[in-house]
Amino acid sequence: MALPEQRNFQHAYNLALELACQKLARIDDLEEQCRKSGARLRLANNKKVITLDYLGKSHQITLPGAEIRSVSGQEPVSPREKLLILHYFIRAQGGALAGRKITYKELPDGANYSPVFYKRAVRPLLASFGQQPQGLLETAAILGGQRADFGDIAVTINAFSRVPITLVLWGGDNELRPEGNILFDASISGYLSAEDVSVLCETIAWKLARAKQGEAWS
Repeated sequence: MALPEQRNFQHAYNLALELACQKLARIDDLEEQCRKSGARLRLANNKKVITLDYLGKSHQITLPGAEIRSVSGQEPVSPREKLLILHYFIRAQGGALAGRKITYKELPDGANYSPVFYKRAVRPLLASFGQQPQGLLETAAILGGQRADFGDIAVTINAFSRVPITLVLWGGDNELRPEGNILFDASISGYLSAEDVSVLCETIAWKLARAKQGEAWS
């Protein structure tokens, strides 16, 4: 039996999913929105199927109904991930990558939530990889991560086709503790809100932590 907090959490996500589905249903030109988000549209069994990449795996949104699943059918898609996928597709403005990295504090409304972002997204990375930064390279490869030229160790993961996320670690020593940060292309606000960015990075951090421990991603 779910605790009250768990029920409230699930209820909030259900409402958010319902609102996102309503916004999706109001999009008149799905082909144009696919172009803006880097997704693909096709017809199958009299249904419209939107396919887009999320954390190195192809996922589908099937309309009507906005059913969301991984193409392989092997990876579970949590409610929060379904919401992220919908929000990305709906919000996508189609802007090109800026080629300039920013921190969470530089996002609209990011400064207000930066301490929470650090606690939920950066700290789990440090707990898992702070003492062994090299392990981040190996583990992030599971999500399609590629080495990046920041800090002592950094990897860039294409969370969505237009949303690269760069995880950066600095190894500690006898005097300094390990530190980390997460960087974004300056165009990210054209694809996700600050709240969605926080949820996305928290999701990535815990997927990596579980993968390191050999646990399932769900």
